[in-house]
This record gives sequence, structure tokens and C-alpha cells, in this order.
Amino acid sequence: MLTRRTALLSAVSATALSAVAVRTASAAPRTAGPVRLTLPTPGGPYPVGTVSLRLVDTARADPWITAQPYRELMISIRYPARDVGGRPRAPQMLPGEAAGFAAVNNLADVPADQVDWAATRTHAHEAAPVDRDRGPYPVLCYSPGTGDPRSLGTTLCDGLASRGYVVVMLDHTYDATAVQFPGGRVERTVLPAEYDRAYPDQKRIRALLKKTIDVRVADTRFLLGELPRVLSRELGGTPDLDRIGMFGHSAGGFTALQAMHDDRRIAAGADLDGVAAYVQDDGDTGHLSTVAAEGLDRPFLLVGKDGNDLSTVPSWNALWRHSRGPREGLTLRGAEHATFTDEEAMIPQIARGLGLPRKTVVKNIGTIAPDRAITVERLCLASFFDRRLRGRKAAGLPARTPEARSFGR
Repeated sequence: MLTRRTALLSAVSATALSAVAVRTASAAPRTAGPVRLTLPTPGGPYPVGTVSLRLVDTARADPWITAQPYRELMISIRYPARDVGGRPRAPQMLPGEAAGFAAVNNLADVPADQVDWAATRTHAHEAAPVDRDRGPYPVLCYSPGTGDPRSLGTTLCDGLASRGYVVVMLDHTYDATAVQFPGGRVERTVLPAEYDRAYPDQKRIRALLKKTIDVRVADTRFLLGELPRVLSRELGGTPDLDRIGMFGHSAGGFTALQAMHDDRRIAAGADLDGVAAYVQDDGDTGHLSTVAAEGLDRPFLLVGKDGNDLSTVPSWNALWRHSRGPREGLTLRGAEHATFTDEEAMIPQIARGLGLPRKTVVKNIGTIAPDRAITVERLCLASFFDRRLRGRKAAGLPARTPEARSFGR
């Protein structure tokens, strides 16, 4: 489904209800002041630079706010930097984004208002000069899960940039919890209210799920058209626009594969635990997307949480059977849906700071050790894109990786 956690479309039907849920979830003793969080270092040989930009699609009225005759988006570009000296580390979330995330999020039994979301710094340095000597670099686009901000994929995106990729992180405005634009204006999600209007009519809910993906795919295709202009202006000739891949989490993974189906500019795609049908549960049958019903003729990767594979996710099975190109599948033992986001690193820190029980950690990110989950996710994505976009004979995961189980072979 589009998201398996506690907010948006499947479990939380209104912003107010979500806010109450996160504020009353735990009476655990607090640390002095809000909890502050850190993110894992990227791990690759390159330091990482970043720049954030506003894009405006004047050819399309906003599908969520129909009175607005254009669609505006925010992106962050991560790239291999030559030198980061004197360049500040970029925040994970700007203040308006942090406030929106605290109010409406997908955290289960976590008092989000007791975390200083705006304090987290990434390992990407603002406006650092690009490393032009070792390019050109393949380009990867990233789409987050339903309701999630683009910043919740920072660990994986910064990791890929540190390995020699230009990574473009895309926010889907009015879908993401909150998007902050230059000048400080913040636009918050409309999806809880949209779900309220659709519930309990299953036909209307499926129509909302389809609209959500359709909007995301249109955002992606607009972004693909803007990349030559934007990347040339910001990074010169270092991005290689003949080698574009895309990946995403949950609805973002669905978006990556559907956009790949609809647009041949995407040469390879990876889906992190996102179904490819307009359903509310991973195991539901029917209501296939066109990518699942017709398949792909280019390489793709499916990575599922514990239990998600071709035998349990009907839309994945259909996609696999109907595809003609190279395909790879992997299940991560002990993983939960949020394991593929920054929550894998954040939830244990929040639990320690607020005295939350072990069951809250497990409910959000499963039983897999966070450092192992992050290592395996980074390696499998880097190996896949190295092989499919760079033509390298990448080794892939080490033979002794008990957390990972291949499927579909």
C-alpha cells in the first residue's frame, strides 16, 4: 500500500487526530529539552554538496489546489563535492517542514512534539563546489513515501552522492507533510482531508490512491524535463543525463516504477517496499497499475520488508511475470516498512532520549539492527545502480549477509 505506518490514507483520517495521537502516545520520562538527532555519515569516498531549488510547472494547474494555475515543487540536489571547507552542513528539515512533520507524521507511538526535528544536520554541505574531475556522474531521482518529506530519505541519498551520483530529492507538494519554499512560505499536506472526504467509500479511496500516484508521476516527468536546465546551471557538465535512474520508498517506489514505465528517460528503477497497485494492504489483489499489468523492459529492483516478496505481494508478482527486462528482488529480514527511511537511524535515538519501550522501536523499524539495515540498503542500491547505469561488475552484497534474502531467481 502507499504507506504501512500510522498516518495518511490507511490509519489516520485527519490532521487533528494525528496530532492528538503523537502527543498522547507515551507518558515516558523526558530528557531535558527536546531530543536532538544525528544521521549516519555517508560512507563513500566523496564529500557531499547540496543545493535546494524551487521549480514551477506553468503548464499544469495544481491537482490538489485547483485554484492555483501552476504546480510548484521543491527539490534538493546532492552531488560529489570537491571541497566542503567552510560550507555549513545543511539541515535535514527547515523550521516550517519540521513543524509540519511534528504535527502529522507516520511515527507509531512516538511523541513527535518532543523531538527537535529542525536541529538535525545532514552530512551534505550547502553550495559546496562540485568535483568536476571524476565526473560525469549518473543521475538518480528520489521520491519519498506518501505523506513523507523528501528529507526522510537523506541517509540513502547522501550515501549514493558520496559514491559518485548526482541525487535529486523531490518533494510532492500537498502530499508531503510540509514543504517550505524560499521566503519561508510553508504548504502542508491535504491528504488527511482528502481521505476524510473519500472514507468509507472504497471506490473513492482507490480513486484517491490512483490520483496520488498520477500526481507524483506527473511531478517526476516534469522534473525529468527540467533536469538538463537545472543541473547544467548548478553543476555544469558533471551530471550524465544519458544515465538516469530512480528509486523511492513506499509510494515513492511505486512512483519510480510507474514513471519508468511511462517515461523512457529512466533507465533503471528501485522500489523500496512499495506496492504497484491501488490497494490499501500489500497482500490485496487486483487494481493493478499499468506498470504491474504490462511490466518493464529495463532493469528494476524490488526490496521488501520482512515477509514481502513475490508470494505475498500480488502486484509485485504481476510486475515480475509481465516484465521482460532484468529484475532483482530482495527481502530484508527483521525489517519493517519504515526501515527504508531515516527513521531507521532516528527511532532508536528517540527511544533512548524519551525512555520509550522496545516494542515501540520494533513497531516502527522492526528487529533488524539499524547499522546493519543501513549498510545493506546502501550496498544493494549502490550495487544495483553501479551495474545498471555504470556497467560495472559490482560485487553486490557480501556472501555472508544473513539479513538479506533474494527472491525471484
